[in-house]
Amino acid sequence: MIADVVTWLTDSSHWTDTKFDTGIWTQLLAHLKFVGIALAIALLIALPLGLFIGHTRRWGWLVAGANALRALPTVGVLVLLTVIISPHFQGRTDTGFLIPTEIVLVLLAVPPILSNTYAGVQNVEPGIRDAAFGMGMTGPQVLLRVEFPISLPLIFSGVRSATLQLIATATVASYLPLGGLGRFIYDGLAQQDYPQMIGGGVLVAALALLTDLVLATIQRYVVSRGITRRFSSKQAVPDSRIAAVHETDGAHA
Repeated sequence: MIADVVTWLTDSSHWTDTKFDTGIWTQLLAHLKFVGIALAIALLIALPLGLFIGHTRRWGWLVAGANALRALPTVGVLVLLTVIISPHFQGRTDTGFLIPTEIVLVLLAVPPILSNTYAGVQNVEPGIRDAAFGMGMTGPQVLLRVEFPISLPLIFSGVRSATLQLIATATVASYLPLGGLGRFIYDGLAQQDYPQMIGGGVLVAALALLTDLVLATIQRYVVSRGITRRFSSKQAVPDSRIAAVHETDGAHA
């Protein structure tokens, strides 16, 4: 079976089949489109809301309410929204199926981003916040210049978690007449073509791992090293030598 999966993945015709738009590259781009749209909408909703709730300590119940969305059955909600929305779109268009799919994915992506943003801002040490106000900063300045940079590690953690969940769950788009990498999973199951089905799962897993690696690299360069306490060896050596000198001087004294 493993050999059959490898054969299916390495068959060039499966990657470049553009005649019927069933090639892996075509479905990969469709999958990324579903994920990208949902992630962008979730960020526009959850990031400002999480910053506001964490800074003002108001409307905290929204965070608990958003976390409750994780309990919703994804396929059930997708089918319900499709039944309600798709009849309003007639003709040769996928909009009636795309909108329900994106709504479901956004509902899935908002909770981790909102929760982590809220927790990151709320957990900023009160002394740091008070010092910023003592320097004459206004509330928005404290939020954008102090609380937001300090909470970036947790925010990135929420974004990465949401992105991985979106990549995994976007396969449900193929439950409807849409594309995506889930197309290989559903078609393989329907046709009992197990190498295709398993190959589709491998592609989804590989995409998730690669995306997480990219986001981790971006986080490494965006988050301040002072916050993560990450310093290069070139910086650590002089500091250690200075400490050793101070210890030696103290011993001689």
